[in-house]
Amino acid sequence: MGLGIKPLASDSLGVRSLATYIDAGEIGILIDPATALAPDRYGLPPHPLEVEARRRLWSGIKAKAREAEILIVTHYHYDHIDPEELGIYADKTVLIKHPRRLINANQRRRAASIIPRLRELALELLYADGRSFDFGDLEIRFSNPVPHGADARRGYVLEVSIRGDDIFLYTSDVQGPLLEEHVEFILGERPEIIFIDGPTTYIEHPRMEIELQWASKNLRRILEEVEPERLVLDHHLTRDLGYRDRLSEVYTLGEELGIRVESAAEYLGLEPNLLEARRRELYGEAAEEA
Repeated sequence: MGLGIKPLASDSLGVRSLATYIDAGEIGILIDPATALAPDRYGLPPHPLEVEARRRLWSGIKAKAREAEILIVTHYHYDHIDPEELGIYADKTVLIKHPRRLINANQRRRAASIIPRLRELALELLYADGRSFDFGDLEIRFSNPVPHGADARRGYVLEVSIRGDDIFLYTSDVQGPLLEEHVEFILGERPEIIFIDGPTTYIEHPRMEIELQWASKNLRRILEEVEPERLVLDHHLTRDLGYRDRLSEVYTLGEELGIRVESAAEYLGLEPNLLEARRRELYGEAAEEA
């Protein structure tokens, strides 16, 4: 039986998230079960449509959490673990980023609050950094901690490879991928399906253009060397309405190679619903209706 991959929430579905469920036959795996909304975008708070999307998508995440045997947390940002909703980890095997090693101060503080509560709830709590775990015929492999972006100021994350009849890879927040250490794990695993969070093109900063070049180069390398069946680009990238134009060379190469490069929404057969990126437009429409 092949792996059944289902995005549960993502930025192309209307919220900050990359929550993903993997049906591996007798085992269900849920990665980074959380959602968040940007408190401020264009000087505006979350639109009611975003609030409703979060409510709806979070309900779906909780339903899948009840089905899952294994929950994975790749780092401690609140769009990847929600400290107000730790009940979903009760009686589960939890594979999680180490709370003290290769972690920045912000995430260390969050982990110090979260880990003791998870220990009380979880069936088993295991630190996953650089480790592999076997569950019958299924293997879950984790990268060593890699920077959350071009450097470690935002901390470190774990990339995840799930190996059954197929191989699925989830990069977590590499913001590109930008660095050779981000790419090495992907090339070594050679997955058929890859979920990548993409560069943060919605944030203007002095290094944005060079980071965009790095991301484009690395994504094209992955397409050429790994030749996956599908590559999902979402999360940070789809906070930008012009995200496809930003990485046009990647989408063009995917078409040439017969590889589907798409958002999580498109993976599900849906139109992208970039609510955060459309926040100014949504409030403008509301003002016109009033």
